[in-house]
Amino acid sequence: MSFEVIERNGVRYAEVIRADARVEKTRFFSDAGSSFQFGLLANTAGYVEPAHDHHPIVRQIADLQQMFVVQRGIVAVDFFSDAGERFDEVVLQVGDAICLVHGAHSFRVIEDAQCVSVKQGPFMGDEMDKVSINAK
Repeated sequence: MSFEVIERNGVRYAEVIRADARVEKTRFFSDAGSSFQFGLLANTAGYVEPAHDHHPIVRQIADLQQMFVVQRGIVAVDFFSDAGERFDEVVLQVGDAICLVHGAHSFRVIEDAQCVSVKQGPFMGDEMDKVSINAK
């Protein structure tokens, strides 16, 4: 499957776009109301999007979502419930992308890896931004 959703009890934890995903036209997989939009841009040869900027709209964001794309290697992401129980894992290879939407997660490197990572800023430091859990 080229697009996967990791969910538990109706809560979306992550969205995964595999390297082999193909769409005919631009498609976003995240909910329109999500604070982070995750999708694929697709256009035919010759398409030109007119030059543009974006309106400076103040947005209030209560969550911190993160996405990354594997450039080399293999990594695994484990997902944990609010109680700290590991309930799922997704293994990512070169070209795969993931958007971490909600909840606790861990990152394991299976083969030496490099990933492009994007998350909302500003970064407040590990002490402010990360909440450690007692994983079970």
